Amino acid sequence: MFNYQSREVVLYIAQSLDGYIATESGGLEWLDMVAAEGEDYGYNAFVATVDTVIIGRKTYDKVMSFGNEFPHKGRKTYVVSRTLSGNTEDVSFYNGDVSSLISEIRQTPGKNIYVDGGSELVLDMLKNDLIDRFIISIIPVMLGSGIRLFRSGFSQLNISLVDCVKYPSGLVQLHYSRKR
Repeated sequence: MFNYQSREVVLYIAQSLDGYIATESGGLEWLDMVAAEGEDYGYNAFVATVDTVIIGRKTYDKVMSFGNEFPHKGRKTYVVSRTLSGNTEDVSFYNGDVSSLISEIRQTPGKNIYVDGGSELVLDMLKNDLIDRFIISIIPVMLGSGIRLFRSGFSQLNISLVDCVKYPSGLVQLHYSRKR
C-alpha cells in the first residue's frame, strides 16, 4: 500500500548571502545577476518531482504582477491567505491552518509538495514542523536589508546537508534534509 505520508514538503527558494528573499519593497531584480542562458539551476528537474504548490498571498501577488503565464499551471496550487478566498482556474485560496492543509494533501496519493515562499508562510510551516527538505540557492549578493527568509520565532530544527552544488555564476545551491 502507498504511504501518503511520504509526500515530502520541500522549500525551494533563493536568498541573498545575507539571508533576504526580497528587498524591503519586495524587489527581486537582484536575482537576475545569476541568470544564464540554458541554466535553470535544477528547477525543471525539481518541479518534475512535485504536483502540489503552496505559496503565501504576498508571493502570489508578486508572481501575478509579472504578467507572465502562471508558473505553476498544471499543478494543484494553494495560496495561503487571510484575506482572499475561493478558487480561480489556477489556484485555491486557503484560509485555514497550514498544518491541516498539509495533512489533507498527504491523505491523497501524489508527488512532493513545493513551498514557494514567502517568509510568513515559511515561519508558520517551521513553527509547525512541516518542512521535510530545504533547497536554498544562495545568490552572491548582500542586500543589507529586506525581507528575511527565516524570521525568528520557531524552535531549533536539526538538519543534514545532502548536497551542495556550485555554479559558474557564483550561485551555490544547498540541499538539506530534516533529521527525524
